[in-house]
Amino acid sequence: MRSPSRILAALLASSLLAQLAGCGTLFYPERRGQLNGQIDPAVAALNAVGILFYVVPGLIAFAIDFATGAIYLPEGRYSVAPERLRDAIGADGRIDRAQLHAILQEQLARDLPLDDPRLIQQAGGIEQLAAYGLRPAA
Repeated sequence: MRSPSRILAALLASSLLAQLAGCGTLFYPERRGQLNGQIDPAVAALNAVGILFYVVPGLIAFAIDFATGAIYLPEGRYSVAPERLRDAIGADGRIDRAQLHAILQEQLARDLPLDDPRLIQQAGGIEQLAAYGLRPAA
């Protein structure tokens, strides 16, 4: 016969795993970083089921999806060829933000705010520069 604490632990673990499966950040990691758009009804419904059965984890899933932007549907094109972005890199290896903004506006037909505080910026490594045929500035 199983002890009540084991049954309770199994129920708690299964409920938390079920809630994690309803998080759009896990389903669509490529959507992270979107600032706004049309809400994906499938992700919203899964998060709502999380609220229905497990209130706190469901609210957390909604908060994470809105904070990361994973709850929004992607709009058409949302990528730019790396070769096109070379024009925004100066001779000293620094990025010209005005040129980058112009390239993104031309390629994506959207005005992306590069000074938005929700914008996630990541530094690249030497290997990443070499993959695009660029040399690091010393």
